[in-house]
Amino acid sequence: MIVVAGEALIDLVPSSQSPSGDGPLPALLPRRGGGPYNTALALGRLGSPAAFCSRVSTDTFGEELLRGLRADGVDTSLVQRGAEPTTLAVADISPDGSAGYGFYADGTADRLFTLPSGLPAGARAFSFGTCSLVLEPGASAYESLMRRAAQAGVFTALDPNIRAGLIADPDAYRARFRSWLPHIALLKLSEEDADWLAGSQGTAAAVKEWLTAGPAAVVLTRGGDGLSVLTPGGVEITAPGERVEVADTIGAGDTVNAALLHRLDAHGALSPGAVAALSPAAWRDTLGFAARAAAVTCSRPGAEPPYAAELAGV
Repeated sequence: MIVVAGEALIDLVPSSQSPSGDGPLPALLPRRGGGPYNTALALGRLGSPAAFCSRVSTDTFGEELLRGLRADGVDTSLVQRGAEPTTLAVADISPDGSAGYGFYADGTADRLFTLPSGLPAGARAFSFGTCSLVLEPGASAYESLMRRAAQAGVFTALDPNIRAGLIADPDAYRARFRSWLPHIALLKLSEEDADWLAGSQGTAAAVKEWLTAGPAAVVLTRGGDGLSVLTPGGVEITAPGERVEVADTIGAGDTVNAALLHRLDAHGALSPGAVAALSPAAWRDTLGFAARAAAVTCSRPGAEPPYAAELAGV
């Protein structure tokens, strides 16, 4: 079972049918979201045994978030519940389909996550990332869970998925990020996030440093230009992106997370040692699969990852 730990929230996405210019404000459509939530949903749709570990509101949005997971076969038994409201993320979609976000997260349920008493039975991998590792007090609980999983020898994956507007002290967050690396087997991040985390050091030098700190592989995504993997042993492999008509990019990176974990599992590589030993051919297959899955997500509005049948034979 792959456990995804982190926030679930509601994206408020502008309707494509809304008027623009000097007319009324665009209608905002509620869609299920949150980087970890999308990753768990995508894993379920791809057919991986998956569970979601979070704290979710008992409000109407929270009930819908859980319903969506259950509908696609994701185990929700690790979800904590709270009466506080669901976090809202207001999306601003650019002409090229990329999305920016404004967050309403004060006093919301997901940031009050507490550390579980133990690791769930059957967990072979954990995935972490996004707002859940920024917003306290839940961030410290998720960090403790990450360290506990790594110490138990469980495969750990991280996608920082930077939301700079939520990070009050960038340098402190960068230092905290570096402290996580000894506990991470797979680091996946966008090129933009890598640039932000590298700061004045420069991305190429930073990635080399990160690889010496613990991860068995770093995967960098470049939107439509594809994605690359780098390993401490000097392996560097790139797969091209898939060309599609982009509706928006919401959930594309989360789909890549899920697709990487799903395909690594298919190659028997959900362990740091197995990832480090993965052949170039297996990496090309894994990266290509992730690129195809992300392209499907980009072709439709909101975070709607593909099902396994949509990728069969592609």
